[in-house]
Amino acid sequence: MVAAVPLTAVVLLMAKPLAGWIAAGIFILAAITDWLDGYFARKFNAQSTMGKFMDPIADKILVSTILILLVPGGAVHPVLVILILGRDILIGGIRAVAAADQLIIDAKAAGKWKTAVQMVAIPAVLINVPLATDSLGPLYNISTQTIGHGLLWISAVLSLISGIEYINLYRLGRKTPAS
Repeated sequence: MVAAVPLTAVVLLMAKPLAGWIAAGIFILAAITDWLDGYFARKFNAQSTMGKFMDPIADKILVSTILILLVPGGAVHPVLVILILGRDILIGGIRAVAAADQLIIDAKAAGKWKTAVQMVAIPAVLINVPLATDSLGPLYNISTQTIGHGLLWISAVLSLISGIEYINLYRLGRKTPAS
């Protein structure tokens, strides 16, 4: 997943609209290979502590890079990016402190849904294809970018929910340390 970051960043800085399609393709390929990696690690019982820590970091590097690059063109709102990145940095810190306290906090449902929603939303924002024209009126101007942006707001809400979940899990785990 991390290997896709520089390539995606370079493509996003190219002329539009082809860049969005190429970046979306790279992103989708990276997301699929990331999912397959996790699936096979679980299936063949090849999970590791390193993998549990590094996989979400790799996801966050790719998602963060794309979201930051989409802000100047107005494809995503800066507050949205701040919420998502702020939560990710906070959770990274909590996971690091938890690890120092010998606690492993695995990803929970809200965090997994947040990631899944982002994996759908980001390609939709990148390709920006109109789905309805303004012939029906300005309220009907809908594109994949509009839908993707809405999904990113949903992922921001899920981010905040999972952030609270992580904080509570850490607090509970400190009271009853893992053996």
